[in-house]
Amino acid sequence: MITARHRRVALLVAGCYFMEMLDGTIVATSSPQIGRSLRAPATEVGLVITAYLLTLAVLIPLSGWLARRFGNRVVFLTAIALFTAASVGCAASVNLGMLVAMRVLQGTGGAMMVPVGRTMVLSPAAKQDILRLTSYVVWPGLLSPVIAPLAGGLITTYATWHWMFLINVPLGMAAFAFAWRLIPAGRPPGGVPPLDWAGVALTCAGLGGLTYAAHLVTLPSPPAAQAAAFFAVSAALLAGAVAHLRRARHPLLNLRTLSVPTFRVSQSGVTLYWLVVGAMPFLLPLMFQVRFGWSPVKSGAVTAFVFAGNVGIKPATTPLINRFGFRTVLVASALGTAAVVAALGFTTASTPVAVTALLALASGVTRSTGFTVYSTVGLADMDPGLMRDANTLAATSMQLGAGLAVAVATVALRAGDAAAGGQAAFTVAFCLLALIAVGCAAEALRLDQAAGDAARRVRSPAPASPAAPGGE
Repeated sequence: MITARHRRVALLVAGCYFMEMLDGTIVATSSPQIGRSLRAPATEVGLVITAYLLTLAVLIPLSGWLARRFGNRVVFLTAIALFTAASVGCAASVNLGMLVAMRVLQGTGGAMMVPVGRTMVLSPAAKQDILRLTSYVVWPGLLSPVIAPLAGGLITTYATWHWMFLINVPLGMAAFAFAWRLIPAGRPPGGVPPLDWAGVALTCAGLGGLTYAAHLVTLPSPPAAQAAAFFAVSAALLAGAVAHLRRARHPLLNLRTLSVPTFRVSQSGVTLYWLVVGAMPFLLPLMFQVRFGWSPVKSGAVTAFVFAGNVGIKPATTPLINRFGFRTVLVASALGTAAVVAALGFTTASTPVAVTALLALASGVTRSTGFTVYSTVGLADMDPGLMRDANTLAATSMQLGAGLAVAVATVALRAGDAAAGGQAAFTVAFCLLALIAVGCAAEALRLDQAAGDAARRVRSPAPASPAAPGGE
């Protein structure tokens, strides 16, 4: 049974997740305005986005240990305060260096805010409540990359870029006030393990290097040798991290959680799935504005139909999973995503706007159901004692996919440009992303049909009627 207090905490974490994800994507729309205001070259403004995503990737693995050491309340309140104060600092920045520094501080708050919040919501929950609680937490984070193009377009058109950060101030203050009242003091039972310094060095350096390499790929003229070197070194560091984490007594990330089959499959799948859905808010506005000639506001308005699909399907998500099971819904969601993404690639400027909007709406439906399954099924079969470790690893996997999504979209678009050029470049790019979604469906088929049943509310079959006297 979900108490009113537990539900309010879940909605609070959902709001924080929305703020974190929104700030990761909204800046892209106003990059030219920021560059002109701060007298910075357009190629360097990308650091504003990269610094934020890099900080998230580097510090999320530390969030679990920090919560054990200082308690959920202290870490969560500190994270909200940091995020809000850094938002003010971003708006007050007078040069690019100051803005990048403030974005690093903002990313520090975000890295602690959401993983610790998810742990507070899901760790004490009964298995049967995990699905509903996950739905509360997940969907606002899916909305933010979709709303960002429209919000960024409106802010760019009718205000200044400073307001992209200032809108966080009232939201952050409200979140802090609610968290102060809702989150109890105290630390998790048991001792605090020593910090795994080797795990910190290998994992954080590897994730940070991978995120920076992805940034290099997205540059207009990417330094191929430098990007390849960062990818190679990062891969080596992460391979070393895996080897260390498997044998460490108190690992920074507990890879033993991957011994649960549903959790292992969900983590590999969610990273790939993020590559697809994280690329869409980048590619769609680009196609609408560059190829279709739409204004930023019109482009953002049509892209926002993904938001409508997210919201519209949400009341039906839990009943669908309860009725058909996690595996079936996940396979259908991944295949649906593949079909819709490919169809969007074949739209043109002459395609009726209503048709394009309906496809965007359908993509919102499939991504919403897909992410709800990914965020729930692995935890449904997890031992309660490992829930905190599983949450930290899940947050790291999702951030890795989100951080690489734009780079994957850029590579797909360049491949399309080399193969065909013009509008056909977007067709090729969208079809390549659709193939990744098909791979997610194939991965989902590895799940047992009963995967996650502990979190489902399955109706018991009606008892058979007694046979009539004298009947056969």
